[in-house]
Amino acid sequence: MKDLLKFLVEKITGSKDYEIQESAEEGRHDFMILAPKDMVGMIIGKEGKTIKTIRNLLKVKATLGKEAVSVSVGEKA
Repeated sequence: MKDLLKFLVEKITGSKDYEIQESAEEGRHDFMILAPKDMVGMIIGKEGKTIKTIRNLLKVKATLGKEAVSVSVGEKA
């Protein structure tokens, strides 16, 4: 799932200047995308449509693997 998330973020932003932190326990994966301030807006998208689509795509993959997933976005320090 992390590979899919990396692919999506890279294609949306056109940059590799981001970091993805993952924590997993008992069938649940939590991802945190840390990106520079100017890229956070591109990842979230207008009215949050882009991040909602990313979450939906990961949920489909997680459902096929009988897992749960959550994705959040933060500003990289």
